[in-house]
Amino acid sequence: MRSGFLIFLAGAALAQSLVVQNSGSTASLRGVWAVNEKTAWASGTRGTYLKTIDGGATWTAATVPGAETLDFRDVQGVDANTAYLLSIAAGETSRVYKTTDGGAHWTLSLQNPDAKGFFDEMAFWDATHGILVGDQVDGQMVVMSTEDGGKTWQRQKMPPALPGEGAFAASGTGITVLGKSEVWIGTGGKGAARVYHSKDGGRAWTVASTLMRADSAAAGIFSLAFSDALHGVAVGGDYNKANDETGNIAITADGGATWNKPDGTAPKGFRSAVAYLADRKMWIAAGPSGADISTDGGRNWKQFDTGNYNAISFISSQAGWAVGARGRIAAFGRE
Repeated sequence: MRSGFLIFLAGAALAQSLVVQNSGSTASLRGVWAVNEKTAWASGTRGTYLKTIDGGATWTAATVPGAETLDFRDVQGVDANTAYLLSIAAGETSRVYKTTDGGAHWTLSLQNPDAKGFFDEMAFWDATHGILVGDQVDGQMVVMSTEDGGKTWQRQKMPPALPGEGAFAASGTGITVLGKSEVWIGTGGKGAARVYHSKDGGRAWTVASTLMRADSAAAGIFSLAFSDALHGVAVGGDYNKANDETGNIAITADGGATWNKPDGTAPKGFRSAVAYLADRKMWIAAGPSGADISTDGGRNWKQFDTGNYNAISFISSQAGWAVGARGRIAAFGRE
């Protein structure tokens, strides 16, 4: 079923369409990862994961055995056989699972060792090197990394966290990686909307403040994306105020050392996910009140969709997916 929303790129004949696909699931979907034009993974409530290997013509939905009560807020696909799932909640309910046979079997890669801990999201540079972030414990954000495909995880030493500072388990994209070792983490909470940056895989960190909204525990940075090592976009706002665009966007041109509020038109509401499409040099942001596009480096945004989506992932302007409540999956492609 075609949604009817199109992205018309300025000065180009290409129209971008958003096509709703049959996911075969009614779970609330919070994670999605596009591996290539044909293969993608998604994740959600009730221990649910989904996979397509034919561009979304068919999706296979299933449950990880023993994880029926878990909420998988993030998924990272390596290929059609290998993927990681991250579940949230306090203590041992925060977990990472891994499959190497397309979902036929899942192994427990990591279980939160701290009863006070709460995993939020993860990112992988490649099949074996990954990093995750969780809410602060004992005054530091919890960051753990693996260099052996999840066989072992090491907690990294972090700068002091601000009171109430945490990450958001919203779209799996409040942490993002680039190259072989760079990583950025966005945070939020009352009085805290900052970006942590490491150039060496998480061993050493700098922290930068932003002008993003930080006036409640529900406000801050929910997603980050970079077009290169210097230029990035952060989106968020207050997830309890879906249509409020106050403090929902910041951009950087120096690798995250400083973040500025653009002078142009902001996205039309709270946004939980942002992505960069290199082939069109454009950005897409999405959230519960719709999706927006920017073709000038994040300075100005134009809404093109009013659908409710939690997370997005793209290979290019011709291949990408968005996911949302009640098993909603939509594919982006050429009209």
